[in-house]
Amino acid sequence: SHIIDVIECKTFEDLLATTQPLEEYLANAGCLRPLRRLEDKNLLVDDILMFQVLHRVRGPFERFRDGLRTLGVLDKIKGHPESFRPLLCWSPTMLTADLVDSLFTINLKNNKALYLVIVHKLRVVMHDTATPSKLPIANTCINCLKLPLHTSYRAFQENMDFALGNTHDKEDNSSYISGGGHL
Repeated sequence: SHIIDVIECKTFEDLLATTQPLEEYLANAGCLRPLRRLEDKNLLVDDILMFQVLHRVRGPFERFRDGLRTLGVLDKIKGHPESFRPLLCWSPTMLTADLVDSLFTINLKNNKALYLVIVHKLRVVMHDTATPSKLPIANTCINCLKLPLHTSYRAFQENMDFALGNTHDKEDNSSYISGGGHL
């Protein structure tokens, strides 16, 4: 937010008023410089960005690298980068029913207790959703997805396909597969 505040300054007086409370931060970041005109804000923004993106993370990054080197892991990573890519680099995956299924483990040791938990949770869900919805309801604050009850798997699958296909936050349609038992 410091960068945005500085960028949004329209006058030299605004720039001075914005940077005055930031003097301690700018000094610690090595960005404190005399400001003589409004155009100096561009150099100041460049300095703040350099600090935030490079210098601030350099120390922790070097300690992490030294730890990997001490354990001999860094040499293995450099020698076999493709083997470590899935562990160290994120890559998008297609959302499938098998992937969603692999996230959960069903433990049926105590069927009566499981039944009671399911019934209780179902009552809570039905109470929370006064009007039943055919579509799943997401609560991103607590990473919760409430799935609706349907009379058949086909109806459930059609509504899930519709919901996933019309999600506004998905990155692109190529990571979505419809039909054939996949979500």
